[in-house]
Amino acid sequence: MTKIALVTGSSRGLGRNTALSIARHGGDVIVTYRSGEAEAKSIVQEIKALGRKAVAIRLDVGDVSSIPAFVEEVRGALRSTFGADKFDHLVNNAGHGEMASFAETTEAQFDAIFNVHVKGVFFLTQALLPLLADGGRIVNFSSGLTRVSFPGFSAYSAAKGAVEVLTVYMAKELGNRGIAVNTVAPGAIETDFLGGAVRDMPDLNKQFADMTALGRVGVPDDIGPMIASLLGEDNRWINAQRIEVSGGQVI
Repeated sequence: MTKIALVTGSSRGLGRNTALSIARHGGDVIVTYRSGEAEAKSIVQEIKALGRKAVAIRLDVGDVSSIPAFVEEVRGALRSTFGADKFDHLVNNAGHGEMASFAETTEAQFDAIFNVHVKGVFFLTQALLPLLADGGRIVNFSSGLTRVSFPGFSAYSAAKGAVEVLTVYMAKELGNRGIAVNTVAPGAIETDFLGGAVRDMPDLNKQFADMTALGRVGVPDDIGPMIASLLGEDNRWINAQRIEVSGGQVI
């Protein structure tokens, strides 16, 4: 039976790659976007071209007050687009970064990061539980920066550390429904994260590449297919784990 995945922040970057990878593995996808409506609709068309079903719904993960309306849109889309009343996989990918030293990080920057990466993930997942099928999967995104430090990411890494602890609690408390919950922690990746810093700044790219055993930074195709594989039946016994996908960064 075809599985349905909801991937937040999937109009671009790692979310886009994950959505397409899931479709290539035979899954249907609910795409979410905050501002990139045209990009989200383009992804939907790419997924449909692969012979899968897809729909795009706007979601601002950082605005918890908008979540109930989003859940109702998901409920309606499940019926109208997929002929279902539940979805199977939730990938909490949506996010952004702020690069500032610990001494210079503002309260506004701190709040924005935690609202999206922690509070949003917590309450969005909670609100979607009635629509998530028993035996389903949840994947939360973390970062290689929870294991090693790099100046400028104290608030971001603290938020991702909270996500890793939250993952363990989700796995424990949702286990009675057969729901497995894991964290995927990418290393440095060439995307538009931080304005495309790793992708577009050769010196920064080389700095991270030199830290990595495989001698380069990652690309989206290193992450999306891995998540699609993690959601497959062959990986049904992986639960409550932090899985770093970094090419061996700082080992």
